[in-house]
Amino acid sequence: MKKKVLIVVSDYYKGISGPLLKSAKKYINKKSHLKIIKVPGVFEIPVIISKNIKKFDGFIAIGCVIKGKTAHFDLISKSVIDAIMNISIDSKKPVGNCILTCFNYRQALARKNRGKEAALALNSILYK
Repeated sequence: MKKKVLIVVSDYYKGISGPLLKSAKKYINKKSHLKIIKVPGVFEIPVIISKNIKKFDGFIAIGCVIKGKTAHFDLISKSVIDAIMNISIDSKKPVGNCILTCFNYRQALARKNRGKEAALALNSILYK
């Protein structure tokens, strides 16, 4: 049976989110019906997942937060990861987490295949 999967992508860092999305799409189960929604930043990802929680069987969150010189990095990273975890637990639906939290752009680029890990984690729950 086909499962409906929503990938929510923050395209704030398009050079990072693009390869992450490509990696996730390559490894998501071919039986899945896939929809992609792009948002401006990672902070919007939990809202979009919440709005679509009843329409899909599983989700992948893709984005990147890079540390700057303020506390913004810590606040956004924790808020978004906690929100995604709470959505998954409350809805009992899997959310593959592919939100990178890196100290610089170079670190993020080195992790461009992490979409694969999120897709495989999602597959392992949806198609057991």
